[in-house]
Amino acid sequence: MAALDILIAVVAVALLVVLRGIVLARSRGTVVCSLRTSDHAWRSGVARYAGGELHWIPFLGLRLRPRHAIARRGLTVSTRRPLVGEEGPAGYWTVDCAGVSLAMSEDALTGFLAWVESAPPSAHLDAA
Repeated sequence: MAALDILIAVVAVALLVVLRGIVLARSRGTVVCSLRTSDHAWRSGVARYAGGELHWIPFLGLRLRPRHAIARRGLTVSTRRPLVGEEGPAGYWTVDCAGVSLAMSEDALTGFLAWVESAPPSAHLDAA
């Protein structure tokens, strides 16, 4: 009986994690976006714009708070290119900025670049 209780608990937690991922992906104002820091592998999640920051929340996890917050102030995009071969999902683009690489669809990339460029003129003074 104890093994059945443990199995039920594990299945319940797995269902909650999957449901959380679905809710995050379908939330208004979010885009599916993978993130990579330094030489780590890509991690799937969602990104949402909150004022002057881009918040990234991983799909797997229990917290609803963002794991990474990228401030628009002083943000510069160093490179952008399409992902090729086994590097990531087909049709996705990677953007390198502020020690973080983001991978997103072409539509999400257009929105991201517009968000970066729409910063007030004084926001780019720190980038020098």
